[in-house]
Amino acid sequence: MSHLEQDQLALLALGEPVASMSDCAHLSSCAECKTDLRALSRAVGVARSTLADDKLESPPERVWAGIAEELNLSIRGDASDEGLKDENTPSGHASPDEGDRDVAHDEVAGESDATPRTRRDHAARRPRGRWLWALAASLVVVAGVGWGAGALLPTPPTSIAQAVLDPFPDHPGATGTADVEEDEEGSRRLVVTVGADARPDTYREVWLIRNDAGALISLGVLDGDSGTFVIPDGLDLEEYNLVDVSVEPIDGDPAHSGDSIVRGQLSQA
Repeated sequence: MSHLEQDQLALLALGEPVASMSDCAHLSSCAECKTDLRALSRAVGVARSTLADDKLESPPERVWAGIAEELNLSIRGDASDEGLKDENTPSGHASPDEGDRDVAHDEVAGESDATPRTRRDHAARRPRGRWLWALAASLVVVAGVGWGAGALLPTPPTSIAQAVLDPFPDHPGATGTADVEEDEEGSRRLVVTVGADARPDTYREVWLIRNDAGALISLGVLDGDSGTFVIPDGLDLEEYNLVDVSVEPIDGDPAHSGDSIVRGQLSQA
């Protein structure tokens, strides 16, 4: 019987969609492949769940010695630095290179009473116990690296409020959106995007206005069609919940010009 290849089983254990319809049918009927896949999947699950701890512990030397004994390998020097290395090919077995050369020779020679051996047929005749040990150990490393790298990535900010910015009568074609983001440390930013024709000798300014229009705070100049602005700590966005973008003349006056392009009210996400 032709079994699934070892590298394909490894990818399946990692959750990669690499099985065809015929492969799935084989897995459902082959107890040997099913058992191997289950063992590899358990190795991946253990690696990923272990990384929830604060740190990983190095395995004792007897673990490396057990793996080396099972795979007929030797440990040269420090196992943590040099890893496991082949000592020699077990007696009575051809080396992998010799086996591959035999297969290639048979296929080229085209013997009359033999069917050319395929890669999967050749893999099916290999002892499955030893490679399962090695492959499971490799999967633990691969799953651990992938999972650990994900844990090291910064957590993306969370959107906590949004607003659609509507145009004022003097800017009928303008559009805009506003999004309040909060990071894991509690810092907030306002992301503003505005679509409107720019006027010469002016700039655009972003404001937060109190809901009774009695006070306003400038967050900064909008350079281009979008920008990100830091929201002052402690500012109550339920009170200052109006986002406004205005056209400002270059006249040195920090006050709002009264010429708003777009404005909208923030709603909590």
